[in-house]
Amino acid sequence: MRRATVVLLLALTGCAGLSPQARWQHADRLAARADWQKLRLPTDAFILSAYVPKRTVPADTLTIYIEGDGLAWLTRSHAASDPTPRNPVGLELALRHPQGAAAYLARPCQYVEAIDAKNCRPIFWTAGRFAPPVIEASSLAIDALKQRVGATHLVLVGYSGGAAVAALVAARRSDVARLVTVAGNLDHRAWTKMHGIPALADSLNPADAWRALRTLPQRHFVGGRDETVGRRVTDAYVARFPSDQQPEVVTIPDFDHVCCWVEKWDSIGF
Repeated sequence: MRRATVVLLLALTGCAGLSPQARWQHADRLAARADWQKLRLPTDAFILSAYVPKRTVPADTLTIYIEGDGLAWLTRSHAASDPTPRNPVGLELALRHPQGAAAYLARPCQYVEAIDAKNCRPIFWTAGRFAPPVIEASSLAIDALKQRVGATHLVLVGYSGGAAVAALVAARRSDVARLVTVAGNLDHRAWTKMHGIPALADSLNPADAWRALRTLPQRHFVGGRDETVGRRVTDAYVARFPSDQQPEVVTIPDFDHVCCWVEKWDSIGF
C-alpha cells in the first residue's frame, strides 16, 4: 500500500475506538480550559453545534473557524455513524485565535446528541459533505453567531474540509471580509482524483465558485508534507482564477495535514 494511501486511510478513520461521547467530552474539556462554552444552533436542515467564549464582547468583526470533515469513514466502504472528530483541529485553532472576537462552528452532526440529530444521515459527511443543505445550514448558523456579538463583518477560517464549507459560504454572502484556509480541500474533484477514490457526487465544489470569490481577500495555508490534501489540490483551486486575481498561498515546508498548525498558530501570521 502506497504511503499516501495509508495517510489518507488514517485521515478517513481517525480513531474508530473512541466513542462519540468521548469525543464530545474531549472538545468540552478543551473549550472549558479556555473559558468557552457549547451552543446549540437550530437551522432548517440541521441542528449545529458551536463553541464560543462564555463572555460575550460586542465586536464589529467576528472570526469563525469551521471544523474539518471529522470521522467521515470507518473504512473506505463503511461510513462512520457519527462524524465528530477525534482530533478537533478547527476547534483548537479557534481557541488559539490571536486577537479579536472568535467562534467555532462544527459541521453537521458533529457533537450532536441523538435528540438533536436532525437529518443526520451519512450522506452529509460522505458524498454530500458539501451539499447545498450543508452550506445553507452553515450560513444560517453563522448568522446566529454574528448576531450574538453584533458583528457586521466576518472572517471565515476553514480547516481541511471546513475550508470547502468556508469558501462556499463566503461565495454566497456579502459580509465576508476575508477567507483563510488551513490544509484546505478547496477542489474536491482534484482531491478525489489524486487519491483514486469515488467523487463527492452530491457536493458543491469551491473551485466552481471562483467567480464569486475572485475579489475576496484570501490566504490559503498548505503543509509542505501534507499527503492528505496538499499543494496539488490548492493549486487546482487557484488555477481557476484569472492570473491577476489568484489568491495567496502560503506553504509551510515542515507541516503536514495535522502537524503543526495548532502548536504554531500564534506565530504563523494569520
